[in-house]
Amino acid sequence: MAREQGRPTVAIELSDEERVTLQRYTRRRTASQQLVQRARIVLGCAKGMNNQQVAAAVGVSVHTVGKWRRRFAEQRLDGLHDTPRPGAPRSIGDEMVELVIVKTLETTPKGATHWSTRQMAKHVGISRESVGRIWRAFGLKPHRSDTFQLSNDPLFVEKVRDVVGLYMNPPDNALVLSVDEKTQVQALNRTQPILSLQPGRTERRTPEYDRHGTTSLFAALDVATGNVIGKCFRQHRAIEFRKFLNILDKDVPQELQVHLILDNLSTHKTPAIKGWLSRHPRFHMHFIPTHSSWLNQIERWFGLLTERQIKRGAHCSVRALEKAIYEFRDSHNEDPTPFRWTKSADEILEKVAGFCRDTLVAQGKDQN
Repeated sequence: MAREQGRPTVAIELSDEERVTLQRYTRRRTASQQLVQRARIVLGCAKGMNNQQVAAAVGVSVHTVGKWRRRFAEQRLDGLHDTPRPGAPRSIGDEMVELVIVKTLETTPKGATHWSTRQMAKHVGISRESVGRIWRAFGLKPHRSDTFQLSNDPLFVEKVRDVVGLYMNPPDNALVLSVDEKTQVQALNRTQPILSLQPGRTERRTPEYDRHGTTSLFAALDVATGNVIGKCFRQHRAIEFRKFLNILDKDVPQELQVHLILDNLSTHKTPAIKGWLSRHPRFHMHFIPTHSSWLNQIERWFGLLTERQIKRGAHCSVRALEKAIYEFRDSHNEDPTPFRWTKSADEILEKVAGFCRDTLVAQGKDQN
């Protein structure tokens, strides 16, 4: 067996009480991430693992494992907490910090859906500045709320592995294109002139607008280069999608295989499209799971188009809107930058599994 180099490691033996306490730290939602990490390090050391093994299991450096192994051996459980910093002593103890965290996570104020700093400060008897510091220290933002949607696709795992595999390990002699449609883009013109940006004054525009029709953008992002092929159509049907496929067939060199990443829209699966694919065997369809638009990289480019060109624009006709879209596309293609995919399929599936567990817990609470 290989021996660790450097100073000899200290063997860690735990009492029953210490083991229970450390395990409670790792499970407790209100414990700081630093304390959870240190508890996991000590538990790993107590199993007889060397520093390299513990570091790999916890996801920290070998130096960090050695530091907390020695600290625990010298000071036991007290050694896992941060040492007092110089300056004035803390006016708020750990009990009050824990109370604020528990109240924030597990309760709501009367007549409201979430706590504010003023409400919490009045409820527990400290200043709202102190509540704000506690929330920032633990990464709590009660005023914010995000959305999520779990896919019910029975082939979710297989599709995630297929699409992510194309992003992270694309096939040789092939082009991977992320394809989608940005439908019903409205040509909106403000009813009053836009007041331009001035020193000390933001750009201003009236919320009222006139509608001048819609267009639909069909686009394909080359995930390797970031180049975008895009075409606007006045309607959004399988006929237009087939026309767009003809554009792709013309633009992509004939010697390359073409892998298309798409959503499950019905216009992508009509008999006309299936017939077109049978006549063009170099094209291969890869469908993302339902409710998983985040897997399609072209959605990120659509977001940039909306934010930088469409959202604050004023267009008096559909033709003017389409001209603005093409200008953004051409400007992007002058210096394209691909979006770098970093998450493996296993990492994505593990995160989704966490959302599933949280959903089941929330569902159980609602039923109770």
